[in-house]
Amino acid sequence: MDKMIARFPDQLEEALAQSQTVSLHKHSAPIRSVLISGLGGSGIGGNFVQELVRAECKAPITVSKGYHAPRWVNKNTLAICSSYSGNTEETLSTFEQLLGTGAKIVVVSSGGKLIELAKKHGLDYVQLPGGWSSPRACLGYSVVAQLAVLRSARLISGKVFKHLEAARKLLVRDQADIRKRAQKLAGFLAGKTPVLYSADHIEAVAVRWRQQINENAKQLCWHHVIPEMNHNELVGWRDQRPDLAVIWLRNRDDYQRTSVRIDINKDIVEHYAGASIELFSKGKSLAEKMFYFVHLGDWLSVYLAEARQVDPVEIRVIDFLKNELSKL
Repeated sequence: MDKMIARFPDQLEEALAQSQTVSLHKHSAPIRSVLISGLGGSGIGGNFVQELVRAECKAPITVSKGYHAPRWVNKNTLAICSSYSGNTEETLSTFEQLLGTGAKIVVVSSGGKLIELAKKHGLDYVQLPGGWSSPRACLGYSVVAQLAVLRSARLISGKVFKHLEAARKLLVRDQADIRKRAQKLAGFLAGKTPVLYSADHIEAVAVRWRQQINENAKQLCWHHVIPEMNHNELVGWRDQRPDLAVIWLRNRDDYQRTSVRIDINKDIVEHYAGASIELFSKGKSLAEKMFYFVHLGDWLSVYLAEARQVDPVEIRVIDFLKNELSKL
């Protein structure tokens, strides 16, 4: 896992180069909505895409993480089915339902059944590089490919790709510092359950941290976003919880009212939590800030795994679940 995470900047470079080759066949109807179907390490890519182009995309984007295609999907929908392995059960189920809707279906995968089905039905697909043992380590491929599909559909410009290239350079330049920061953070979290809070427009970052801590460090974790957290979870901070360590994921240009809320929340929560620390992103664009945090969180999850003496690649319980489901 540490080798895969170390290669993340190279993965971004490879993905950005491949994005130049993505071209879709013309669809029979104008695109007015976007559905991204994906789970786990493939699904989180959809969350990043949704947030990265929220201010620009000409159509609303919905990320679906289940078995069913929404009823509203029709010929005016661009439907992206994302699964690194190409064999994700829920995504395959959604794909089959999409076939009768008239939607513009595009597959993003390294192979498996999804690529086979795309070829069988004459659909557009983006085939990602294979050989990565953990789909969650392939976030760069997933995000860039999905963005390339949106660009080819003329729903976004190419501006975000320039920001991603800047993010790649930032990660290369700050690699040593990011790893050092992650190691210190792992020590801060020793023996505690992490609680992650962020502004709502970078929730994908908090979700990514939670998922990586879950899978790589084999550790429970939760997250929430501000301001929504102020309307419910804040009231739950009522008892002393020395077992919890709160991490505030922040950008220096967060919306002013949200930033003030975080400051107030921090004062309240610190009365009850065992530990609290705020982390600020680096970079100019939203893409740079988000991917800086992604890389920091990925390294953190590996260092937590080392501290807990667990294998960050191993996911036996998920394999067991899939095996049990296959019997039905």
